[in-house]
Amino acid sequence: MSDAPDDAIPTLSGGKLLLGGLLLAAANFLVVLDTTIANVSVPNIAGGLAVSSSQGTYVITSYAVAEAVTVPLTGWLAGRFGTVRTFVAAMLGFGLFSALCGFAQSLGMLVLFRVFQGLAGGPLMPLSQTLLLRIFPKEKAPAAMGIWAMTTLVAPILGPILGGTLCDGWGWPYIFYINVPIALVCAVACWGLLKPFETSLLKTRFDVVGLGLLIVWVGALQIMLDEGKDLDWFASTEIVALAIVAAIGFCAFMIWELTEAQPIVDLRVFRHRGYATAVLTISVGFGAFFGTAVLTPLWLQSNMGYTATWAGYATAVSGISAVILAPLVAKLSAKVDPRPLVFFGLAWMAGVTLYRCGSTSDMTYFQVSVPLLLQGIGMPFFFVPLTSLALASVEPAETASAAGLMNFLRTFSGAFATSLVNTVWEDSTTRNRAELVDLLRPDVLFGDLSIGRLDQLVQAQGVMLATNQVFLGVAVALFIAALVIWLAPRPTRVADTTGVH
Repeated sequence: MSDAPDDAIPTLSGGKLLLGGLLLAAANFLVVLDTTIANVSVPNIAGGLAVSSSQGTYVITSYAVAEAVTVPLTGWLAGRFGTVRTFVAAMLGFGLFSALCGFAQSLGMLVLFRVFQGLAGGPLMPLSQTLLLRIFPKEKAPAAMGIWAMTTLVAPILGPILGGTLCDGWGWPYIFYINVPIALVCAVACWGLLKPFETSLLKTRFDVVGLGLLIVWVGALQIMLDEGKDLDWFASTEIVALAIVAAIGFCAFMIWELTEAQPIVDLRVFRHRGYATAVLTISVGFGAFFGTAVLTPLWLQSNMGYTATWAGYATAVSGISAVILAPLVAKLSAKVDPRPLVFFGLAWMAGVTLYRCGSTSDMTYFQVSVPLLLQGIGMPFFFVPLTSLALASVEPAETASAAGLMNFLRTFSGAFATSLVNTVWEDSTTRNRAELVDLLRPDVLFGDLSIGRLDQLVQAQGVMLATNQVFLGVAVALFIAALVIWLAPRPTRVADTTGVH
């Protein structure tokens, strides 16, 4: 966005470069961390605010949806107010709303503040990437992207561990309080250090109608998914109304964005078959993966007797193998056809998830965590080459728009899958419990078991069966995503992501 040529853009060196890199990496780390830090904390939050665990998942979906909505706005915000100003303001907003999340005394307040936290956090991921590329000399751009990629991979690993430890040791508000000092330090230090890298302002017109329609249909759809299980779905007038609003809003959004000269979301990039296929693959694959990432700690804490800390340890191991293999996969994807790599990653994850369908309620910690460690092997093969394939399929001038739209759909698919998986899990538990009760013979006593103990066993087995049924559905979805990638043509170039917002 600067009018200066690339050679005229100053870069940092020495200690300032190290400090700038650490600050920007910390900002990206913080935002990505908050996508998973609440996963193991849902039961604690639900208990603290006197709501059900299913309602507690609103804390995850509200943040994800809000973050997804503002990602496509990043380019316009940076052009209108300046890259550094937008970054610092978003960082301060993220810290402020993190503090307010911790102070929340009701689920409604917490969800509201999580929405604002997500709105502030959305631009931070792409802007931290952009600023890293501006402060690093051009010959060190791969190092800058390496820093950004590592924080993006490491943060989801540490999220469940940190969230569990804070919940068990200090209470759930501290998963939000921990953001505040880091956000303040990053904002103040970045303002002092990065002001020379501010970009020129552009008086571009803003697609207000497009943004409004996006918020309407996404918001209505997410509320419908979150509330449907509690309101008996389409037997409820409210759910029917939300479905109608979502459908009409989506159709209006599509028509407006396809005919608007400067759309907030450039849907025209879907004319490229490779991009459309890659986005469909990442939406289905990431949604399936994220759904189980939310379900696993809920299952471990509600049915297996795990504390939040140990649930975090169990679920975080999937990231260990992912981080180790990520650099290798990044090099490999630049040299070979990425489609076989994506297929292997998704098929591997599908196979491991299928194996997890045999989970039982007497599994040890290692029996739970080892399959998750193995699942992590497939993650970099899925994520790394697929992003490159998607962006290599569009015109160079469309790269920024394509990246923003892909990030929006990936994040939204995670929120969508969270609601869907939670609904299926609860409904399956209820159905399984009823079927198990029907199988019990009233004339047979189960030893010295009391009615209360017998009821607990039936409920536990109902949950266990429901968990395995969800794992089976996720395995099928992952395998379908693996097959879909072959609809994409082989890319003819390597995507240049150095200018991506």
